[in-house]
Amino acid sequence: MDILEMAEYNQHAAWKILENAGIIPAWESIGATVHLVGSLKTGLLMKSRDIDLHIYTEQLCIKDSFTVMQQLAAKLPLQEIYYKNLIDTEEECIEWHALYEDTEKNSWKFDMIHIRRGSKYDGTVEEVTDAIIERLTPELRKTILQIKYDIPDHLQIPGIEIYQAVFTGNARNYVEMEQWRKTHPFIHSLEWMP
Repeated sequence: MDILEMAEYNQHAAWKILENAGIIPAWESIGATVHLVGSLKTGLLMKSRDIDLHIYTEQLCIKDSFTVMQQLAAKLPLQEIYYKNLIDTEEECIEWHALYEDTEKNSWKFDMIHIRRGSKYDGTVEEVTDAIIERLTPELRKTILQIKYDIPDHLQIPGIEIYQAVFTGNARNYVEMEQWRKTHPFIHSLEWMP
């Protein structure tokens, strides 16, 4: 299977998992608006099986957030859940990261960021995701997918760093991407736009 077929397979599997897991309706049950962001939305899902969701409510209620996660934990075969309270930071969010195992024993990570509507970064990642989609040519898509595929399995490099190396640094392979990262350390992912 070539990288384009692999990406298509992963996209299909991710959409199926997202639909069957009921994550979006669970968040909507507390009045949240859910936005898909990241690799699944851009079509750049490769070996790192992450499903990224930004969840918006008027207020950040820890109890409501935990209620949703409790529902999901009762329903899904989650292996691990990680919680981070960033309510009193400029990000004004609650981070949830949950590991999920599908029927084929593949591990997936749900990154669910519960954000206060109207906060400083409301819509920022959505704008970056849309800008990536807008600038993505078939050649750049293949380049990014190949770089993601070539990253050694023991390394975790955020997609946003790869996109910056490709769009800003003109990296066209894994070696060039690593060279770019060494000379251009990525400090704040919420400040970059392609």
